[in-house]
Order: sequence, then structure tokens, then C-alpha cells
Amino acid sequence: MALSLLALTQGDPAGIGPDIALTAWLRRSEERLDPFLYIGDPGILSARSAQLGLSVPIEPADETSAPDIFERALPVAAMPAGVPIAPGKPDSASAAGTIGAIEHGVALALAGKVAAVVTNPIAKSVLYDAGFGFPGHTEFLADLGRRATGHPVTPVMMIAGPDLRTIPVTIHIPLRDVPGTLTTRMVYETGRIAAHDLRARFGIARPRLAVSGLNPHAGEGGALGAEDDAVVAPAVAQLRDEDIDAFGPFPADTMFHAAARKTYDVAVCMYHDQALIPAKALGFDDAVNVTLGLPFIRTSPDHGTAFALAGTGTARPTSLIAALRMASDMARRGATHGRA
Repeated sequence: MALSLLALTQGDPAGIGPDIALTAWLRRSEERLDPFLYIGDPGILSARSAQLGLSVPIEPADETSAPDIFERALPVAAMPAGVPIAPGKPDSASAAGTIGAIEHGVALALAGKVAAVVTNPIAKSVLYDAGFGFPGHTEFLADLGRRATGHPVTPVMMIAGPDLRTIPVTIHIPLRDVPGTLTTRMVYETGRIAAHDLRARFGIARPRLAVSGLNPHAGEGGALGAEDDAVVAPAVAQLRDEDIDAFGPFPADTMFHAAARKTYDVAVCMYHDQALIPAKALGFDDAVNVTLGLPFIRTSPDHGTAFALAGTGTARPTSLIAALRMASDMARRGATHGRA
């Protein structure tokens, strides 16, 4: 039988990660969720459960015992926060536990002890205060993959919802830096990895990639910028030369209406907001953040820590449940691919 256990990291313990993990476990039967091992501080989880008025038994566990425990209790691999944490009040002193939970989940996945890693949201500013040296979750996960395999890892962020999948080529950089950072090689590598993983992990036999332009009207033949003709179009041509069904560059403002979305399986966009605004507008509650190109499967809810909602009982677990389901589906479809 294929491995079905998932590793679920706590994220920032002052955010809604503990809240939505608890409510996802309570919905495990109705949502038909595969078992997951929560990696985090059991004391914080227990206190949050009491604050929310939830009846969630919590048991210490590891990857071996978690599947048997899951039906009667939420299995927890202890990763102490190191300091008392109140909901909605982040503390950089808890950063080591947050990072440690991610490292432990990835280690389990790379060792073949869990099918995938699902990460609850982190607060990058909190981690930066503790010396975290990566722009975000995605880049940190790529570095963990590189260190474990000895091979370069190119992470590709994909936001996947019921009605749209989008990928930004450049991610966590200022908008003013995008034109100077974007290269034909970056666009090509992003498209190549996307096509590979959509085949291997999403079961799409021949993925269709719609590639956006960088500038308004995709540069209007050079009148509104040279990058679309000089940088983006050659990457599309290279992808097509390798029998990848990529097309574009298209004006981004015409790519996301209902009729256009029917013509492709993923929209490859040039920068963060160009990809994430339509994805979140169409599926804010049930979109999933997926990192392609890693030597393990990783999904995450497509929202932040929501400190203001932590401990209030108003945080919805919808996106986390979607992330857990998607991780399970990806694992069943095609195991890991290592270097794409």
C-alpha cells in the first residue's frame, strides 16, 4: 500500500496554524483526509484547543505511530517553541521551533517516511528578526532540498485553485527589480519544471502553458517595453522546440476571464502580483500554494498567519484542507521526481 501519512508543520505558533490544524483534524472523517503528523509545540496546541473550546485529544507520536493514532487523537511530534506564545502575539524567540518543524518535516519526506510536507503559514518578518536568511518559505525549502541531494534545486511557486493555476517566474523581489532580474533562462526553466510536474504529479498528459508578457499589452511590439520580444518570446520558442505546449507572451489583462482560462492548464506570469492577484481573487478560500521542482512534495494554505484571527475561532481551515488533499493526490499520482 502506498505511503499516505503527511507531515504538517505548525507554522508561526502565534498565528492560525494551530487553529486550522485542530479544526482540520476534527473534520478528518467528513473531508476524508489522510492521516497527518503535526510537527509543533504540543503545549501551544493544547492551550489553543482549550481556548477555542474544541475537544481534540492530543498524543505524542512519530511517523511510525501516527497513522494508528490519527483516528482517535491528533498525533504530534514535539517541536517546542522555547517561549510562551499567546495567539496573535508573535515572538522571534519562537523562530527556532518554527524553522525546526519545517526541517523535520522535510527530512521525513526525503527519507520516504511521509508522503508529503504540508506547511502552515510563517511570518517572514518574525523569522528575519531571528536571522532567517531566506526571502521566504519557498527558497528555504529549495535550500533544504539542495543540501539533502547535493543538486541545484529551482523552486517554482504555483497557486492552484478550482478555477485557475498560476505561476510567478520572479517571486519575492521588489517590482522595480523585476525587469532587470527576468531572463529568458528563468522563464524557460520555470515553464520546463511546470510542464514536468503537471505531468508527473497532477496527471495532465500534455500540459498547456499560457505565458504572460511583462509589460502592458505584452509590450505592444516594443512600444511599451522590449522585454516581451527580447526575453519572454525566446523562452516560449525554446519550450515549444522541446515539445512543451507553451504559447504567448499574452497581455496579462486578457488571460484570466472564463473563456481564456479554458485554453490552458497553467498561466506562467512574470512577477508575484501578476500571478497571485487573479489566483486569490478566484479562489481565496480554497487555493493551495504548491512548490514545484523540489525533490519532495510540498503544499501549503494560500494565506498568511492571520494573527488577528488566532485564537478567536473565526479562522477557516478550508485552504489547509485543500492543501492536505492536494498533497495526498500528488503523492498518489507520481511519487517524487528528484531533479526535473
